[in-house]
Amino acid sequence: MESSPGDYLKRVRERLGVGVREVQEASVTVAREKGNANFYIAASRLAQIENEASQPSIHKLFTLCAVYGLEFHDVLRRYGIEVNELAGYAARLLPEATRPVSGEVYGLDARVTIPVRLDPSFRWETTQLINRMVAQWGEVPAAFLTGANPRRHTYAYVGMEDRTMYPLLRPGSLLMVDAERRRIGREPWKDEFDRPIYFVELRDGYRCAWCQAEGSRLLLISHPHSGTPIKTVNLEKDADVVGQVVGVAMRLVAAGKTTPEPAPGPLKQAATAK
Repeated sequence: MESSPGDYLKRVRERLGVGVREVQEASVTVAREKGNANFYIAASRLAQIENEASQPSIHKLFTLCAVYGLEFHDVLRRYGIEVNELAGYAARLLPEATRPVSGEVYGLDARVTIPVRLDPSFRWETTQLINRMVAQWGEVPAAFLTGANPRRHTYAYVGMEDRTMYPLLRPGSLLMVDAERRRIGREPWKDEFDRPIYFVELRDGYRCAWCQAEGSRLLLISHPHSGTPIKTVNLEKDADVVGQVVGVAMRLVAAGKTTPEPAPGPLKQAATAK
């Protein structure tokens, strides 16, 4: 039977050979340096956390992890809080809101399934369904992938009611945003597919759009087919460019739609006549 979080913390303390008074004294240092009394843990409060069904606040949990040398997200998991589930809930809750989505993977023991060996007949120059060409899938620690990334990206979600860049970026799209590309470029572009798209944080939410900087003004330019008007904001006070969109994953067919819609009457009749 798995022990309670309080019992786990007690066993960790006893294994370290630390008394409750010593934890209390150590917490004084944390609270003083953080300038917040919530980080302080009295010996009596620690006894409650260890021996009763009493949950510590996030401040006191931080202090315990600091004193015991524990991984914060692992202790959260013991209290039933799985931080890696946040992205899944974020994709389902408030789907109409455009907002950033965390791409972080927490916990050194978290694992990610990736293709580790492709079929020898796989041809990189042609378009293929990768799933059918994977000879072997495998799990690797997420920390390996994180350490191998030369650049940290932010992931964003386009709300179901946000048609600013439609049809180039459809509502419900998942975006990869390069946070190092925050300067609005003036380089020439050939067409709408080549024109940089930026993800911008505003006072009232987020906007994904083409951008044009004119002094302190920032023009958020929507796709001409979207029906969304151009928005002008103060670049210094009302907007923060999160980064440039460098990748996108989006549906081309609405979720749940498995067959094409029937053609309108005249078109359907013409097709039948053929």
